[in-house]
Amino acid sequence: MQRGPQEICSEQTEIPLFGSLPSRPAIHTSTAYLCESPRQADERLGGKRPGYVYQRDGHPNAAALAEKCRRLHGENSSHAVVTSSGMSAISLAMISQLGTGDHILLSHRLYGRTAILVEQELSRFGIEFSFADFCNLDQVSEQCRTNTRMLVVETISNPKLRVVDFGALAELSKSRNALMLVDNTFASPIVCRPFDFGADLVVESLTKIMNGHGDTTLGLLSGTEAVWERVPAALSSWGMTSSPFDCWLAERGVSTLFLRMSSAANTAKILAERLSSHPQILDVAFPGLQSHPDRAIAVRQFSSLNGETCFGNMITIEVNGGIEGATRFIEATKEIPFCPSLGELMTTLSHPFTTSHRNLNSSQLAKLGISGGTIRFSIGLESADFIESAIATALSGLPNPV
Repeated sequence: MQRGPQEICSEQTEIPLFGSLPSRPAIHTSTAYLCESPRQADERLGGKRPGYVYQRDGHPNAAALAEKCRRLHGENSSHAVVTSSGMSAISLAMISQLGTGDHILLSHRLYGRTAILVEQELSRFGIEFSFADFCNLDQVSEQCRTNTRMLVVETISNPKLRVVDFGALAELSKSRNALMLVDNTFASPIVCRPFDFGADLVVESLTKIMNGHGDTTLGLLSGTEAVWERVPAALSSWGMTSSPFDCWLAERGVSTLFLRMSSAANTAKILAERLSSHPQILDVAFPGLQSHPDRAIAVRQFSSLNGETCFGNMITIEVNGGIEGATRFIEATKEIPFCPSLGELMTTLSHPFTTSHRNLNSSQLAKLGISGGTIRFSIGLESADFIESAIATALSGLPNPV
């Protein structure tokens, strides 16, 4: 029977390529995929045969992005999935591995929203938690319980940029039969590959430097074979799936990640050294500085680019004058936008006291070394001279320390 207008409008369209291959991957926006038989659908959904059935369970753009990121993490990373955000990646890691009665031990330097996830949400399902200083492994060991199932830490903490000894932490976690979950967002796999040091699960906010263009929100969860069984089902059941277009954007962003991180990290190192001697700056935190308490660990764990250790693109300073000094500095900084995020092409700054850490009390802030004068920079692709000049101009209005 010949198809009429009604049938033509509703039929599936195939775009002929005539044997040509596009240089960039297509965006597969389809929510569902055709199956030849119930057996094929069952085998695809059960993971016995490659292919797709429904976008929530997986789609080509997410698979391509996840595989590229998995390979960046090295041969010790067995699997990876893309999620709708960095927080959904952290949530997926926890809900796929933990249950009622389990205890999770977290670094007290974690991203605030991660702490809120555990304190206010997972605790409602009977998951116990506590915090420790992961730079003090004796304290971590003391805080572990018989029911501790997961240790959670960041590669580079926010905002003071502390670095934990992954090798020693992995030994500790395995001796306690606990998993080691690492948030690698500040570093990316260009700076550090936590699986090489014993991590079981690694999360990243692809929103940040891995995408790098500030135009999409996604997360990544990577893991070893031993911990992966429940991840795909949890991803689908909790509806954490990513958008094909966002994955396409992020895959494009990851294509330039090595170049962007190499450039920004080199600039950050130059700036950290120059800013350390500025009279209006009381302190500079950067893992590559000789004064940084974790420099030796960073050198051991971080990758080498062009023959030198890559310490990442984040710098945190303490300006004179507390919150008043920081406010005057931020308002006077015309060339560096106040943007409480990180990983953009352009250099941005953030004020943890009033943004990321605003819900902490004075005692908690003091333990983290955060004050009203703390300012964090995410270094972008501008030259070191340009950024230094912008910072110096803004600092010129502050009084010198007494």
